[in-house]
Amino acid sequence: MPDPSSLSAAPPPAPRQALRALGLATATVLALVALGHDGRRVVQLMALALPALLWLAWPVRSDAVHRLRTAAVWLWAMAFALDGVARAYLLDAYQAAPDSTLVLGAAANTTGRESAEYLSMHWRSVAVWSAALVVAAWLVGRSARRGLRTTVRWPRSLVALLCALLALSALGYASKPWRRLHPVAYWMHWNAAVHSLRSGWADQERQRSALLERARQAAPAVTRAGPSTVVLVVTDSINRDNLGLYGYARPTTPRLEAQQRVLGGEMAVLRHAWSVDASTLPALANIFGFGQPGRADGQHVLALARAAGYKVWWMSNHDDVAIEQQHARLADVVDMVNRTPGRAGASLDGELLDCVQEALDDPAERKLIVVHLMGAHPHYRLRFPSGDNPFDDHVDAVEAQLAGQGRSAWVRRYRQQYDAALLYHDFVVSETLQLARAGARPGESRAWMYLSDHGQEVGHGSDRAGHSPATASGYRIPTVIWRSAAAQPVSAATAQRPFRADWAAWTLADLLHVGWAGAMPQRNVLDDRYRWVAPTLPVAVPSFSE
Repeated sequence: MPDPSSLSAAPPPAPRQALRALGLATATVLALVALGHDGRRVVQLMALALPALLWLAWPVRSDAVHRLRTAAVWLWAMAFALDGVARAYLLDAYQAAPDSTLVLGAAANTTGRESAEYLSMHWRSVAVWSAALVVAAWLVGRSARRGLRTTVRWPRSLVALLCALLALSALGYASKPWRRLHPVAYWMHWNAAVHSLRSGWADQERQRSALLERARQAAPAVTRAGPSTVVLVVTDSINRDNLGLYGYARPTTPRLEAQQRVLGGEMAVLRHAWSVDASTLPALANIFGFGQPGRADGQHVLALARAAGYKVWWMSNHDDVAIEQQHARLADVVDMVNRTPGRAGASLDGELLDCVQEALDDPAERKLIVVHLMGAHPHYRLRFPSGDNPFDDHVDAVEAQLAGQGRSAWVRRYRQQYDAALLYHDFVVSETLQLARAGARPGESRAWMYLSDHGQEVGHGSDRAGHSPATASGYRIPTVIWRSAAAQPVSAATAQRPFRADWAAWTLADLLHVGWAGAMPQRNVLDDRYRWVAPTLPVAVPSFSE
């Protein structure tokens, strides 16, 4: 903002110059408000912004008052400009409003360190929007300096217009819904909502106790005699379109493909698997909550497993308070190997393999082992050993296709890193399957299920990389199921059935051989009574069978 202390030496601006200043400041604010709002919201925001802007047309003789007006108008206008830019960024990157579940959940679950790491990955987009703010700050500052200093007799028509605008603004401030849109009020309320959400996560013990009690009341029972072990691998940010197992051109899953050739009918690769969420927290709530999280009579599959007599492990390469409180602490044994929160956590998923082996060696009769991987969560380059990227040194068919689609160099580089992360991920996931298959006790039922919480956009539908609620890539996930011969092989028809991750708990309950009065076989993809119902997603999906 220009230094107001130098303004007293400047000659008083002419009335026409003051009107130009008013017009420039108003146009600048309007431009940025229109980026983040649409329709009548633009009118409402501008009505709220008008009082300070119209002050520029009121003569101010005192140098001190003039300096005060300059600062006040600048701060007032920049509040609206910042609001517009913040909303525009969220709309551009995520097709989300600031008070959406996606944004509130992410903000409540993000530390200052993770915010810095996010900026290090998305600095280009942030820089573009910041540049718009800088330009706006300069224009508004220049305009605010040139507010009217001398008394002038305005034409009656202009006075009438200014009075009408002030009347509109007064109506806006008299209306509570309009007042809530004011940037100061809105973002204060938003901040309170974030803190409220975070406080709710901090006190989850009561809710976990209620879930365990509810599960006991449901009286789940194991329907198969003998020992049973189920390994559930839940990973993060994997798009099935990037897996060789699903036909991708790069060899990102050689080990899983080799296992498929060996196992045949015991291993089903669900070709048409979808998440109903594009971010981790709601996705996991749906996966473990039978697609009905938050319901007063809802169940959590880990609580049901414990009530049925399973010993439950939760081992994770995530350092995430919300996930730990909402899900992990429902397990009997919790092992969090990653102690560095945020995107910069460099702990590799392979660190969990020893934990998986220890759980498999446990003498418990019935075991459910949940393995929560980082997968390909950004930053992609930290999800595989340093220097182990076979896709960054030559132009292949994928690189040529991306270039032909006009994808930027940085998105193509992220795709290379993403695919390298998937190649390492293939090693970890196939090892968990190999461990699950080995060392079974006589007559033991063993099963293994692998799925991702959500997908990832890496130049598939747009020129960007990261979480993507606005494209189908944010919801396209892999799902693979293996059952031992003792458990009952997976039918060949299962692989062709469309699958939704929010129904995954019904399938997991089948793998656990757990039945209860509330079971819904029509949502279990392994059951002959399975009946597909397409989910409602915020993006257009022409077919869920592709």
